[in-house]
Amino acid sequence: MTTSTTARPHAVVLAGGMGTRLRPLTSSLPKPLVPIGNEGPVLGILLRQLAQRGFGRVTIAIGHLGAQIQEFVGDGSRWGLEVDYAAETKPLSTIGPVLQILEQLPEHFLVLNGDILTDLDHGAVLRDHVESGAPLTIATFHRRVEVDFGVLEVDGSEVIGFREKPTLDYAVSMGVYGLSRSTLAGYPRGEPFGFDELVLDLLRQGRPPRSHRFEGYWLDIGRPEDYERANDEIGTVASLLLPTG
Repeated sequence: MTTSTTARPHAVVLAGGMGTRLRPLTSSLPKPLVPIGNEGPVLGILLRQLAQRGFGRVTIAIGHLGAQIQEFVGDGSRWGLEVDYAAETKPLSTIGPVLQILEQLPEHFLVLNGDILTDLDHGAVLRDHVESGAPLTIATFHRRVEVDFGVLEVDGSEVIGFREKPTLDYAVSMGVYGLSRSTLAGYPRGEPFGFDELVLDLLRQGRPPRSHRFEGYWLDIGRPEDYERANDEIGTVASLLLPTG
């Protein structure tokens, strides 16, 4: 007997980008389908994770070489998911693809980039979002950057401060968001609208997003050096990303 997934959480996977930084690899292959070691495409890893974490429905926003993604994923049944697609006729940035399918989504849902490797509990992000009542919840990762130069603080032509090769700490967006239909209801559709624009607008409104802090494994494969790192590390982290049982 098939179990209905209609009551299970809904995720929107953003997979329509050009992947320009990974060319020439992405000239003939959409970025979410680039292979990671022996584990297959990164999108396949992501869909397996969503199924393991309780999601039942997934909408994939496609654009560049989207037919290849549809051919690979199909209806999602091999992962126990119900998958449909939202095709972009022009680039719509990060939030634009979500706006064009807003009526098809439940009140609360997850949005995530289709090119990230992480052992984040996607379901926990969505639960945190719903329980907090925040307009937007952002999965955040602590990133430390070592600067190889002496950094000057300058006011006009006067040097007023100096730090030798400082280490800078940032909270960065992981590309995973809890969102609500009510948050997006007033924004125009059919035009590019980015995550950055949404965050800045919510701050202007006095409706600050919520941070869901994560300290596990996270890697965005959009840059050649990070894609190479993913392939180097996948043998070690595969069991972390895709636990069995």
